[in-house]
Amino acid sequence: MLPILAVIFSLAPSAGAANVTVSTTADEVNGTTTSIAALTGAPGVARLARGLTLDVGTRDYVRAAETRGESAGYIMFREILPNVRGPLIVDATLRVGYAIFAIGTLGFLGLGLPPPDPDWGSMVNEARRFMFTTAWGVIWPSLAIASLVVGLSLLADGLREELARYQR
Repeated sequence: MLPILAVIFSLAPSAGAANVTVSTTADEVNGTTTSIAALTGAPGVARLARGLTLDVGTRDYVRAAETRGESAGYIMFREILPNVRGPLIVDATLRVGYAIFAIGTLGFLGLGLPPPDPDWGSMVNEARRFMFTTAWGVIWPSLAIASLVVGLSLLADGLREELARYQR
């Protein structure tokens, strides 16, 4: 999450440029935030995919397929990909949870969507002033973020177990 915030802060206007008017729509901000969240996670996904592929490529059943004279496409799609798919799907669902936390954090800091559009982080930030009198304004968006991320984590665990069951 730290690289995402670093990129956002580097793209945000500086404090000395307060007189500059930036005209953006909510779609542009949302697309930019989503793109930055995806691009900062891409090297980790590529590193994981490469490591898993190299690990699975050294297994005996891959060597047996090479000995049988199978093509590289066959080995990749029938031997390596099914064994790499599970960890990559689990990693993808966990990264979506991290991105949701990052986007909520950006909204809380005021770097998310513009005010007319709803954002859980900005809802928490706006309700923070009334937290000691009526805490529901902070509790519900926070619970929404937390339950979505926990649900995605449980989905990742369920997918991992199901995919491991079919590989046996």
